[in-house]
Amino acid sequence: MLIGHTNWVSSVVFSPDGQRLASGGSDTVRLWDAATGRELRTLRGHTSGVLSVSFSPDGTTLASGSWETVRLWALELSSTTLTHLRADVNGDDVVNILDLTLVAGAFENAAGAPALWSRNREGASTRDQIEQWLHQAREVNLTDSTFQRGILMLEQLLASLTPKETVLLPNYPNPFNPETWIPYRLAESADVNISIYSADGRLVRRLDLGHQAVGMYESRSRSAYWDGRNTQGEPVASGVYFYTLTAGDFTATRKMLIRK
Repeated sequence: MLIGHTNWVSSVVFSPDGQRLASGGSDTVRLWDAATGRELRTLRGHTSGVLSVSFSPDGTTLASGSWETVRLWALELSSTTLTHLRADVNGDDVVNILDLTLVAGAFENAAGAPALWSRNREGASTRDQIEQWLHQAREVNLTDSTFQRGILMLEQLLASLTPKETVLLPNYPNPFNPETWIPYRLAESADVNISIYSADGRLVRRLDLGHQAVGMYESRSRSAYWDGRNTQGEPVASGVYFYTLTAGDFTATRKMLIRK
């Protein structure tokens, strides 16, 4: 039995040599000796729950994904003991795009990375940051094969975060009381607003969200928020309401329910 996490655990993975375990949960990432169950190291840095952990094929790099970001840990390990933890992969005393891209390229299963990011959209370190990293990596223009694989992974991550079509998604929670979040995806940059109507077609509230870039607006920090109040600031009554997303030439309508 491995005892150390203080709450839920979402992901556990063996190192490629089978000698270590990595676990991610509500509080931290932890490394364990698989034979003895002894905790080797607690990796801190995420500010929200860790959803997934994964070793590189050679066992020297660990990736951990949480609600707000993905962190890459470069590990120097003996057979059973963690001896050093660093982020400066290429040893130039600077942690930068070179380190990020080299670590990304060390992962054999690049196709699995977009799946992690598609579940992890809580933070702003999504499409915009990946696009910035990719631009910086291309400017470096190294021909090293690992570096080039890293660029390929960043391209795959960017593609996974670029919607193929604009979509209005179901609000959550639904039914709700007194507030709800309205998620959507934008395939093109557009001026965005959401209009909320009562069951008889009267406009209750209009949410002007301004001009927004291509991307996923699905988490609570990025989706539209409605506090269940009308334009005058009064709480609306229980019942069925409709919400319409307008983004450029796109419009779509869905139904939601307030239950008090």
